Amino acid sequence: MAFFGLIGNDQKLAQQYSDRESASDKAARKRREGHHRNASKADRQGQAWEASERSRQDRGGWWRTR
Repeated sequence: MAFFGLIGNDQKLAQQYSDRESASDKAARKRREGHHRNASKADRQGQAWEASERSRQDRGGWWRTR
């Protein structure tokens, strides 16, 4: 039976795949990269809001001239 050939080869497989990234590590890395990509977009939106708010406050109005 082919099943019995699989027993005892775990050390051989561990050596064979030791230099590869595990699937769970790869998924976690992809999630972190996705969050990082969204963070830069949020940073840009925040800076744009800050600039527009600063210009709005610097413009002033009739109530600020008195």
